[in-house]
Amino acid sequence: MNALAATSRNFKKAAKLLGLDSKLERSLLIPFREIKVECTIPRDDGSLASFVGFRVQHDNARGPMKGGIRYHPEVDPDEVNALAQLMTWKTAVANIPYGGAKGGIGCAPGELSLSELERLTRVFTQKIHDLIGIHTDVPAPDMGTNPQTMAWILDEYSKFHGYSPAVVTGKPVDLGGSLGRDAATGRGVLFATQALLAEYGKSISDQRFVIQGFGNVGSWAAILISEAGGKVVAISDASGAVKNSNGLDIEKLHKYSIENRGVKGFSGGDLADPNSLLTEDCDVLIPAALGGVINRENANDIRAKFIIEAANHPTDPEADEILSKKGVIILPDIFANSGGVTVSYFEWVQNIQGFMWDEEKVNSELRTYILKGFKDVKDMCKTHDCDLRMGAFTLGVNRVARATVLRGWEA
Repeated sequence: MNALAATSRNFKKAAKLLGLDSKLERSLLIPFREIKVECTIPRDDGSLASFVGFRVQHDNARGPMKGGIRYHPEVDPDEVNALAQLMTWKTAVANIPYGGAKGGIGCAPGELSLSELERLTRVFTQKIHDLIGIHTDVPAPDMGTNPQTMAWILDEYSKFHGYSPAVVTGKPVDLGGSLGRDAATGRGVLFATQALLAEYGKSISDQRFVIQGFGNVGSWAAILISEAGGKVVAISDASGAVKNSNGLDIEKLHKYSIENRGVKGFSGGDLADPNSLLTEDCDVLIPAALGGVINRENANDIRAKFIIEAANHPTDPEADEILSKKGVIILPDIFANSGGVTVSYFEWVQNIQGFMWDEEKVNSELRTYILKGFKDVKDMCKTHDCDLRMGAFTLGVNRVARATVLRGWEA
């Protein structure tokens, strides 16, 4: 099931539980605005190349729209639509004053030089500068983009609107980026996992973890979990997989993966099959890479008791049903990986105030937001007698629906 179908299905289930008016339900699903622009740049060899850039702005009832910009060859409008919608519910669950958006450019960033990427980013910004803004739509990095991309957008946007650091988040710290932003999603995963395990009288230090994905989110989650005393027994990334039943030395593995562009061949563990990683014996499974990896094919073989969704929609709705029958507890993506957008919000707040926080304050505020978010989700689970995914969806959808009605959507 594709991302859009899965998200829409969850939304409809939540709307039904909440008893939303059918007209309001339809209004909440339709994106506020979809933008598609042509971006033509001169290549380094003098030839011209054209790319399609777009931005889906889903909902702004609770505040400016927020979401990543990805550079990827297969930028599928359906998926971007789903991710924009997911951001609307995610920001509402986190209780930060934003709506959802998502965008990107259909290109292969690995095949473009740094100067070509800069030209492409600047042309894209020129085309959308009057449709984004501090109080309108605040982009952030995503797949294939990074703090440097945000720096270019900030500079190009500022040529039209004056210096505006709050127009993007995930910036380099030297340009108004927040301390702690880099580790934020992974740290949010740690706090969310702690909150969930505490419900069951367990703690990080007595659990065995398997993590799929060792990019920004997976590596930070692994580092912070092992610092908290958790035993990470297997990890995979695009290069391969490695396991050690006594626990991997995450610090050494991280260093190795940077030097060797992947975890494959790490001497502190045994070679493992990345395809069977999700079914390794463990207590807590953390998919932190791609969507749709847990499906009806492998759901029956999963041995973990808890799944923490650090990636976006890693679990298919069909797998959801199989796992819930098995009694596996799933902490849903729209709550589990909201650490990144929460610290993006802190960055935006710091930029608007012109007053930066130290890292300790960023991390302690993040912890407060995640723990409060978990309590809010649990309360919704009790109210509607549902699992954590529906608890999170009903919480998010209800907040957006209430804001929409209060603002007068029928007028």
